[in-house]
Amino acid sequence: MGFRRREPLFNVLIDTGLNLLDFLRDRLPDNVDDIRRNVRGTYDTASQRVRRASSALRGEEDSQILGKTVALAIGVGIGVGIGLLIAPGSGAETRADIADRVTDFSDKVREQAGRKPPSATGTYDE
Repeated sequence: MGFRRREPLFNVLIDTGLNLLDFLRDRLPDNVDDIRRNVRGTYDTASQRVRRASSALRGEEDSQILGKTVALAIGVGIGVGIGLLIAPGSGAETRADIADRVTDFSDKVREQAGRKPPSATGTYDE
């Protein structure tokens, strides 16, 4: 294959490359400081995401689960208090009803905790 056959392909590739560079040059900011700020911001965002992901994989993430649990407990307490205040039954009936529901719920939790998931055998049942 001689140089004469490669010349048109070479010219097309160079022309395409120059057009692409010209197009990209028009889209880039004129100021180098703007480019540095954009690159720095992107780098900071990416490094923060990688840091959070690696912490999560190591189990070191700051999930604030204790704060969320306390907030849930406070919300449940407020809900129960309001429920007791506006309940249609007497105090004894309401307490007995709440105790029955708590017992039923705890029985369901114990039942679910006692169940074992089916183990994986690696074979198909036939």
